[in-house]
Amino acid sequence: MVRPIAFAVEQWMDKYETTPGVLNVAETCASSISLDELTSLAKEGDPALPVSTRARLTYGPILGSTALRNSVADIHNRDSQHQLNEDNVIITQGGISANFLVLYSMLGPTDHVICVYPTYQQLYSVPESLGAKTSFWRLKAENGYIPDVNELPDLVCKNTKMIIINNPNNPTGARIPTAVLRDIVDFAKERGIIVMSDEVYRPLFHDAFEPNAELPPAITAFGYERTIVTGSMSKAWAMAGIRIGWALSPSTDIMSQLAMTRDYTTISVSQVDDQIATYALSAAVRKPLLERNVKLATRNLALIKSFVEKHSNICEWVCPNAGTTAFVLFKDKKGNPVNDVEFCLGLLEATKVFITPGSHCFGHDEDFAGYVRIGYVCETAVLEEALPKLAEYVERTLA
Repeated sequence: MVRPIAFAVEQWMDKYETTPGVLNVAETCASSISLDELTSLAKEGDPALPVSTRARLTYGPILGSTALRNSVADIHNRDSQHQLNEDNVIITQGGISANFLVLYSMLGPTDHVICVYPTYQQLYSVPESLGAKTSFWRLKAENGYIPDVNELPDLVCKNTKMIIINNPNNPTGARIPTAVLRDIVDFAKERGIIVMSDEVYRPLFHDAFEPNAELPPAITAFGYERTIVTGSMSKAWAMAGIRIGWALSPSTDIMSQLAMTRDYTTISVSQVDDQIATYALSAAVRKPLLERNVKLATRNLALIKSFVEKHSNICEWVCPNAGTTAFVLFKDKKGNPVNDVEFCLGLLEATKVFITPGSHCFGHDEDFAGYVRIGYVCETAVLEEALPKLAEYVERTLA
């Protein structure tokens, strides 16, 4: 195992997000919810938050409680040819642990991986640290950051073990349509390749509650056993602080491998966290919680869209339709991409507005120069304060 390289986006966040007075529009979680607000979403007569102060704090169920694992399975069963249940789910300490568990369990030095790009660095840096070779499946703005399945034959090798996607995508906020997901699965199935889908931002689709919306299902929905989903309570469900994530697959062999490997990293998750997550994903709370977060996302996205349109001479983007992040290209007066690291640091110093540089946190060798990631599903008041400061800064330095 090779020592991993620095995890750029996490180190950037750690270094600057606690700046005094910061206006944090780099955060990628939907605005975090309190337990008081969470319980207020339930109707009168619905079950109460089941956290018991009398229960002894043992390790509890090793793979996660039956109730939570069944709830996670349920939110991945829409339009599925496999009906998942608790046996198909393992609970982890956040989505980042789920991703590591899958990659560490499934990959080694003789393997090759195809990974969408840009995406969360863990998804390609961990395979590389395990000795696996990685090919980037580059997402293009002109295609709406939707992966082109016609490129897969040129990327695949004899030893390709896994195709890794991220749906909805971080940092672009794009989602992969159902038809494209089906084509990816068909391609992988013909060759026996595992498809891993990081779905930590699912089901935060901005049109989730619109009539006749085409909402892509989980990658496990297409009848192919060698598929794996990872997710968590952090992003779409606004509960990063309880550190609950999961990995699930229709394959009993894959689940057995994940469970065996997990013994080396995690005995169990916090029993308090498990109970809170079970409550949040219960029938009484799940829908109003998602409605809260979708409403916040769509309201705030309109503010970002207005900013981009007003400053179209110096910035451009593909408008997100899911998740919590936007990938915006800023240009100087000559139309060249800005130095995104210097831009972000200058902005933070001058205004306290905190965003993330694309080339530093999501790129190799100057890929995504000039791009920044904006996390816009914070409290609306934060965005309303940050955007005028951003506007003043770009008008002064770029326009």
